[in-house]
Amino acid sequence: MIDFHTHSFLSDGVLVPSELVRRARVAGYSAMAITDHADESNIESVLKQLTKVAKQLNADKTFKLIPGVELTHIPVRHIPLMVKKARSLGALIVVGHGETLAEPVEQGTNMAYIKAGVDVLSHPGLITTEEMKEAVKKGVHIEITSRGGHSISNGHVASLAKKLGARMLVNTDSHAPGDLISDDRAEKVALGAGLDKEDFRRIQENARQLLKKIS
Repeated sequence: MIDFHTHSFLSDGVLVPSELVRRARVAGYSAMAITDHADESNIESVLKQLTKVAKQLNADKTFKLIPGVELTHIPVRHIPLMVKKARSLGALIVVGHGETLAEPVEQGTNMAYIKAGVDVLSHPGLITTEEMKEAVKKGVHIEITSRGGHSISNGHVASLAKKLGARMLVNTDSHAPGDLISDDRAEKVALGAGLDKEDFRRIQENARQLLKKIS
């Protein structure tokens, strides 16, 4: 399992990064990004701490921890600058917190993150055809999520992404140990969203290619 969307106690998760990585390894993960929620108030401290722990935990080269952020509830007009700032501070993965149906995310957030070139648009809710086409153009990965609440639009997201040829990922948005999943469970999440086994194989390849790109 390669997971590009998880959270530690540096935002609203419950585990320190080292324990999150340990539990992920036991669950069969080979790599993961810790993408704690960030805005202007905490982005510098979060990335400083994640970069530091990633350097330590990656030393034995048996597991890849990727320091990143999930930019969350950023006012639309500030999104381009915040994406640039995240990268300048060392984020190897930038996730944009999309227009999930589970939260009152500002309208226009999906498109702003896509145009800013985030790596992953998480739980994008009722993403539009125009937004999905732009994601294809920009090479932004579209998330199919295993997280309850956010996952209620998975069917819509997967159908439109498949139709338009967008790159998909299955991520967990983990906040606690029980949120981590196996490859078998990830496949079920994809199948439950209306995709097939070949689609899931492509999703796995997308994850491998993204990992290779940032490693």
